[in-house]
Amino acid sequence: MAFERMALNTDIQVDALYTVHYFEYRSDFDFPGERHDFWEFQYLDKGNAEVRTDDGTHLLGSGQAIFHKPNEFHTLSAAEKSAPIVIVASFECHSPAMKFFEKRLLTFSDSERNLLGQLIAEARHCLASPLDDPYLQKMQTRPDSMFGAQQLMGMYLEQLLISLIRRNTIPQLSVILPQTNSKAPSETYNQILFYLEEHIQETLTIAQICHDNLIGRSQLQTMFRERNGCGVMQFFLRMKIEYAKQLIRENQMNFTQISDFLGYSSIHYFSRQFKTITKMTPSEYSSSIQARSERGQ
Repeated sequence: MAFERMALNTDIQVDALYTVHYFEYRSDFDFPGERHDFWEFQYLDKGNAEVRTDDGTHLLGSGQAIFHKPNEFHTLSAAEKSAPIVIVASFECHSPAMKFFEKRLLTFSDSERNLLGQLIAEARHCLASPLDDPYLQKMQTRPDSMFGAQQLMGMYLEQLLISLIRRNTIPQLSVILPQTNSKAPSETYNQILFYLEEHIQETLTIAQICHDNLIGRSQLQTMFRERNGCGVMQFFLRMKIEYAKQLIRENQMNFTQISDFLGYSSIHYFSRQFKTITKMTPSEYSSSIQARSERGQ
């Protein structure tokens, strides 16, 4: 039987980067504005900022980003007497899917913030230009730049854009959610999935979930049992463990840090719940991943 080649589609392709900035503005900062023929987003890592565009005035809070399409006028000012910390990335992308980002103000999920953090970390490895100069117009690469650094910057940005489109059009496909069955999700169900993901670092109760999502306890439990075969708290536990597995694979935190990050009261409680779900301790899971990665060496 002859093999048939499957060409891979590229739904989002970043062709070039113009700027990658990470800096803290003064509380009286006021950038008068610009327009250019490439995409840009401004992300608030801390504080508040006011952005003026052709479409109006927008107030950004921590964890939010606003996208500017090519040739859209935009400004940036500190707001509410805060000294905002801002990440700005501008890039060339002609993919039709970018239309999704026109006039968009989006809140990043934790996994998307991680991708943005990886982009900034790779920029520090790659660029000789300072990341804290908001007026820089030409980035310079380091002569000792790590292998693949520029490509990884583009890949992290593409992955971030793909994640934002997926999560805001098909919320149930979030990367840290356990698999659900094929029953069509309702708007309320999608809303609660997003709520659980945004509160993944907290210790939630059914009462709190019901209150914050304006839903009755019985309706909530029935909704999750019909789709997932378990109640909402068991589903939330599985979400936490899936996220813990992802963090273990990334190897950026130790088990105690992961336990604290996900809101567990102790490393022992975290380990017990991890083993209940995966049938392995965190250490056993980590070793199994390491063993698999070493087989190809």
